[in-house]
Amino acid sequence: MVRSVNNYRERFYRRWQNPEDLVSFSVQYRETDLMVYAKRDFADETMSLVKKYRSQVEETIAENPEFLTSLSPIELKTPHGMIDEMLDKSRRAGVGPMAGIAGALAEFVGRELLKLTEEIIIENGGDIFIRSLKDRTVLVYAGEDSPFRDKVRLLLKGQEAPFGVCASSRTIGHSKSFGNTDAVAVIASSAITADVFATAIGNRVKSPDDLERTIEYVQSFPEVSGVLIMIGDRMAVTGEIRLV
Repeated sequence: MVRSVNNYRERFYRRWQNPEDLVSFSVQYRETDLMVYAKRDFADETMSLVKKYRSQVEETIAENPEFLTSLSPIELKTPHGMIDEMLDKSRRAGVGPMAGIAGALAEFVGRELLKLTEEIIIENGGDIFIRSLKDRTVLVYAGEDSPFRDKVRLLLKGQEAPFGVCASSRTIGHSKSFGNTDAVAVIASSAITADVFATAIGNRVKSPDDLERTIEYVQSFPEVSGVLIMIGDRMAVTGEIRLV
């Protein structure tokens, strides 16, 4: 989700990630702050792409303010492919379109950078677009007060097709959540899908008693390939989740 630069928080979790076989660089423009790992430094190209896709979001908000404020799906005609995907995927998840903004920017910038590099990881506020030919491990941070804190890691198998890994939390970061989860992580073929469903799942879990019915709910969406939920001292997983 987009956050105000006046409320900027150091993204401390970036100190925990360092794929040594890739070059890392960051790109910041207004509220967008990307950490990118690729075969070489594409900072200039990435900045141009961030400006391109942010302008589409800003244009859409200027013409349709509800795109920014709605917490439920909306109907809208737009000339922009990224906006169309945010609208469509948020409709599937039953949340507002801006629930997918972090994943959308990571994904659409990443898709274009894949024309220049065969492997890429783009992290945007804990939401990730990735295309990696080798296995990667990511930490799911559950907060300082969680018994899981920094103990849970996901194994992401290397594959040809890019995919998304996105997170939501009631207590961590800038995302808005109406639930009480310490962390939700979603894996999907699209980073936008992962982002909107992370929000939708997080909203549903108010207590550990909600875990079973939430897992049943998410299993009805084939576009979601894996989910991990942590709340208090309880954890639930489904689908293609490999813990290491």
